[in-house]
Amino acid sequence: MRSVQVPDGVTAGVAVFDRRTGTFTEQLNAAVQFRSASVVKLLLAMDFLWNRGPDYTIPDADRARLEPMLRSSDDSAADHYWSVDGGSAIISRMVTRLGLSDTAPPPAGYEGFWGYTALSARDTVTIYRYLLEKAPAPVRDFVMGNLRRSTRCASDHFDQHFGIAGAFERPWAVKQGWSGRYAPGTCDTQGTAAAQPAAASTPAPASTPGTGAATVVDLARPALHTTGTVGADDRAVVAVFTLHPVGTPYGKAYTDIGRLTRSLNVPGATRPVGTWYGTWGDGVNVRRGPSTGDDPLTRLPAGVEVLVGCQQRGEEVSVPPYTNDWWAYLPQYGGYISNIYISWPDNRLPDVPECG
Repeated sequence: MRSVQVPDGVTAGVAVFDRRTGTFTEQLNAAVQFRSASVVKLLLAMDFLWNRGPDYTIPDADRARLEPMLRSSDDSAADHYWSVDGGSAIISRMVTRLGLSDTAPPPAGYEGFWGYTALSARDTVTIYRYLLEKAPAPVRDFVMGNLRRSTRCASDHFDQHFGIAGAFERPWAVKQGWSGRYAPGTCDTQGTAAAQPAAASTPAPASTPGTGAATVVDLARPALHTTGTVGADDRAVVAVFTLHPVGTPYGKAYTDIGRLTRSLNVPGATRPVGTWYGTWGDGVNVRRGPSTGDDPLTRLPAGVEVLVGCQQRGEEVSVPPYTNDWWAYLPQYGGYISNIYISWPDNRLPDVPECG
C-alpha cells in the first residue's frame, strides 16, 4: 500500500479510484478546488457532444478542433467553444448534468479565462467515471480514444507526458493541464515556443456549488495537473492537481509531479523498467542514436528527471571541463542523450545495464 508523497513546496489534491472494487485507493485534499487549466477541456468537449442525436455525428470543422484539443491541448479550440457555447454557462450545465460538487465557473472578473474554472480531484474522477460508465458509446469512444492518443508535444510545444504518462506503462489515457509563468517549452526541435500566458497576480474568490460558502482558488502559483485512466479496461481513474512555488522552472514542476504520481497506489498499473536520474542543461536533444549526428527527436525540459533503460558507448561529447562517450537510452522517448547531461559524477551510470 503506497501513500502520497508530496514534494517539498508543492500543494496537491489527489484522488485514485479503482473501478473494479468501487473504492478509492488514494485521497489527499480530494475536494480542494484548483484552477483547472486545460483539464476543463474535458467539459468543453462533453458539452459540445451532449444531445447531438442518435449517431452523434461530429462535423468535420468541429472534429478538426476537438481532436487536437483533447490530444494536444490546443488552446485555440478551447477559446472557440468557450466563445460560441456560452462560456461560464458551459460549466454550470456540466455541474448539473454530472452532479459535480466542487466545480465552478471562473471567478468574477475572469469570465473569459476558461482555465480558471475551479475543479477538484474527486470531481475529476466523477467526470471520467461518467465517460466510462454512463456516456453514450460514441461519446465515450471519441473522448477516451483521443486521450489514448495524447501527443508528447502539446500544441504550444510543452512536453505534456508528465505525471501519469511518465509513471506508468500503457494502456493509459490522459488529459493534462498547466498554467502560470513557466520558461518557454522546447518539446519539439523547431525552436523555442512561446511562454504560457501569465496567471493572475492575485487570487480571486469563486463560489462552491452546494455549500453556500466562498472559497479562494489560487490563480497565482504555477499549476501542473495530470488526469486520466490507467490499466486494462481503464481500471484506475487518477487525478493529481498540483501548485508549485512562484518561479519554479517547468522541468522542476514536471519532475515533482512525476515523483508524486509514482508514489501512488494505482491498481492495474504497470511501472516502467529503468532507473530515474536527474538531468542538467537547457534544450538537451534526445537523438535517435548515440551520436550528435543522429536526428534529434525532441528536447528535454530543462533539468527534468528521466527514466534510463540502458546505456552504451557512442560519440564522445565535450562540455568543458567534462567529456563523456557514454549515452543513456530513454525508453519513454525512444532515443538517447549523452551521459554528460545526466546528474551523476561518473561517466558510466552504476546501476544501468549496457544496451544489448
